[in-house]
Amino acid sequence: MDILTFYVGQGALAVVRNGTEAVFVDSLLPSSDEKLQQGVEAMLERLLRDYVTAGLILTGFDADHCSPNGVELILSRYEPRWIMYPKYYKDTDSAGEVFDIIGKHEKRRRLSVNPLRRVSVRVDSVDSRSLTRLSNQFAFELFSPHFEDMDNSNNSSIVLKLTGYGATGFSYLITGDTENGRWERINAIFGEALRSHILAAPHHGSKNAAHAGTILLVEPNTVLISAGVDNQYGHPDPQAITAYSKVAKHVYATNAEGGVSLYTKADGPDFDTRLVR
Repeated sequence: MDILTFYVGQGALAVVRNGTEAVFVDSLLPSSDEKLQQGVEAMLERLLRDYVTAGLILTGFDADHCSPNGVELILSRYEPRWIMYPKYYKDTDSAGEVFDIIGKHEKRRRLSVNPLRRVSVRVDSVDSRSLTRLSNQFAFELFSPHFEDMDNSNNSSIVLKLTGYGATGFSYLITGDTENGRWERINAIFGEALRSHILAAPHHGSKNAAHAGTILLVEPNTVLISAGVDNQYGHPDPQAITAYSKVAKHVYATNAEGGVSLYTKADGPDFDTRLVR
């Protein structure tokens, strides 16, 4: 199992591979930077050449996680079996266009041997968090969203543990833009079930999402932060990096060294992350 966290500017795009399958997490393509976009597309071609794309997870509907051009590329070129998104509708700048794209590809593939399936998710009870029939290579454990805390688009983000089957599998906690107020509730309900080897830092390394209790419960070996170079929000925040570094052995951010992608894999009992340009 391995993870490629792409540098796409201020936003998120990752691919997780295990066995013969791959899963996309979020869909930002840097359309304002043609050279960077071409590099991302070329890297995707190499990364997925010998893999079947099981699905696309959209952690939320904000454009930095759910860009229409990225969804179009993934559905057209890689034809995932399903697309997952939070079970709510927030009228963001990108949501309407993305749902139009999904509908178009549903119609195109309706009579094919590989129809596109929508997977709209929400935790309605503690016992309903295991998602089945999605993959032969991964297990999916859902922690958020929940209708009690869907007060804004960030706190409606998908929080999901993706675990690879087999000897080389490990656990990867996907977090979207979930902020501290929502983490309080998630921690209280799920506690140590959140523990994961790799943590995708919530909200691009914002200090408003680096919840100390969550970090202790997850107890990650490695934290991966998706953030743009010189972004207007100051992500990742130095306070967040300090909080992660107190628990995690490794902390990496895509806005290091002028912008790098992060390739992460197991290395014996530890994990190795290589910077990729």
